[in-house]
Amino acid sequence: MSGEARERDDDVDLLIDAWSRRLPDVDLTPLDVMSRLRRVALRLARLRAEAFFSAGLSVWEFDVLAALRRAEDPHELSPAQLIGSTMIGSAAMTNRLEKLAARGLVERRPNPRDGRGVLVRLSAEGTERVDAAMTELVRREAQELAGLSREEQGILTRLLGRLLV
Repeated sequence: MSGEARERDDDVDLLIDAWSRRLPDVDLTPLDVMSRLRRVALRLARLRAEAFFSAGLSVWEFDVLAALRRAEDPHELSPAQLIGSTMIGSAAMTNRLEKLAARGLVERRPNPRDGRGVLVRLSAEGTERVDAAMTELVRREAQELAGLSREEQGILTRLLGRLLV
């Protein structure tokens, strides 16, 4: 088993043990790390979806509303800015904005700086839902991290940050 010894073997330890028997000359340390990151990412995706659902939002709805909420007051962006923030395509964004507007979570208005364009503004209902979703997400994430001290969370944050570079 690579890495520090743990109190008990987890699924990744068992997976690595099996592969180390098949490929004894291969250093499986990357698998040890990345398999755990993948499993944590999957768990986080479920946690996020549940937190957003509790506020009546899907993941994609939260992503768009959160981009608007992070924008300065009046929480308004162009579709192009939203595409840049959410990294989805133009056609998908158009479809999403139509659905959000139909639910009353955003409002669209002509862009005074571009007669052909529109601006998308977070509605009061959209603000209420995205704030509730974020509050619930942070609460659930804090529960997940409760087993780590603040110092350990800081170390993990720095290490993960290095992987993102």
